Amino acid sequence: MIERESTGRCRQTGRWLKFNAVGAVGIALQLSVLAALSYGAQLNYLAATAVSVELAIVHNFCWHERYTWADRTRGASGTIAARFLKFNFTTGLFSIAGNLLLMRLLAGTLGLNYLIANLATIAICSIVNFLVSDQFIFAKGRA
Repeated sequence: MIERESTGRCRQTGRWLKFNAVGAVGIALQLSVLAALSYGAQLNYLAATAVSVELAIVHNFCWHERYTWADRTRGASGTIAARFLKFNFTTGLFSIAGNLLLMRLLAGTLGLNYLIANLATIAICSIVNFLVSDQFIFAKGRA
């Protein structure tokens, strides 16, 4: 019993580390696109945030599908398209809404630099996104 719990915790820790590795690359993508759209294209920071978050969501889903939760998606009964839609409508929607609301508060109201504000919103949203992904999108037996 104790060995099984320890193995489960190790697996979950490994998955959390993979999730964060994928997320780190997604953050770099998101911040790069945000900066390019805001500085380069002179797009409003909220519109630029929405676009950059959605691109990071697509990136992260692809890597979670093939890396973070690959053990649950190989031979899974659900389709990749169904998981992608669930991912977009749960973690994606939460990420976009959370990022826009927190960006409005941190950058718009409190006047923080929008890149620093965006890093803070990413950190806040990541915990919820991991739990939703692990327990719903890529849940064992449901993927």
